[in-house]
Amino acid sequence: MAGGTGHRAPGTGRDCRPHRWGMPSPRTRLGSDMTTVGMIGSGHIGGTVARLAVAAGYDVVLSNSRGPETLKDLVDELGARARAATAPEAATAGDLVVVTIPLKAYRDVPVEPLAGKLVLDTNNYYPERDGRFPELDSGATTSSELLQRHLPRSRVVKVFNNIFFKHLHSLARPTGADDRSALPIAGDDAGAKAEATAFLDRIGYDAVDAGTLAESWRYQPDTPAYGTIYSADPASWEREAPADAARVRAAVAEATR
Repeated sequence: MAGGTGHRAPGTGRDCRPHRWGMPSPRTRLGSDMTTVGMIGSGHIGGTVARLAVAAGYDVVLSNSRGPETLKDLVDELGARARAATAPEAATAGDLVVVTIPLKAYRDVPVEPLAGKLVLDTNNYYPERDGRFPELDSGATTSSELLQRHLPRSRVVKVFNNIFFKHLHSLARPTGADDRSALPIAGDDAGAKAEATAFLDRIGYDAVDAGTLAESWRYQPDTPAYGTIYSADPASWEREAPADAARVRAAVAEATR
């Protein structure tokens, strides 16, 4: 993954449009009234989530730190359901909002437009990129807890941080598929986790509840549930392999500090 929310993996290249395999009709609502996804950050993971969301019938509002005009190619690829905006505009427009920026920039996430909203946090802590956070180095807190403190009236759920963006794209499957993969989620609000689970189901994944934000370290870098659990060869990022809920749940439980 790259762009602040992905694995340091080889072979990062241009994304492809996701397959459209019997997704719900554009205005189908799964357990909520959420129809628009706001993207704060639109790099490898953000762009992939946007592609999956559009394929599932969501509208998407994209943003990044460089300005809406730099997202023209992605908007053109995604079509009529996508538009580019500033980060505050994307935060305001989204029924749910994906924050997918480098951890060092988390204080730049707009606060007021996200009040009361589900916020999906894709981030990982990479000290060589983000600088040192002593509270993260000591294990006193997690990166998602930092974001939750910054967004006290939002409902933060950690997700998408443990999977290579190419695998996130290629492993999406319809509900009930035998080879469907699961993604771990963590959050302090049960309702938010239920909404996140519904969103994941709609874009092609099962969810495994890993606990609270304080427990989200269980699928951060250098844990069994991170990255290569979705690879056919643990030594290579080239070929993906499904990881079902039972396997992901076991890997989350196996994590140690």
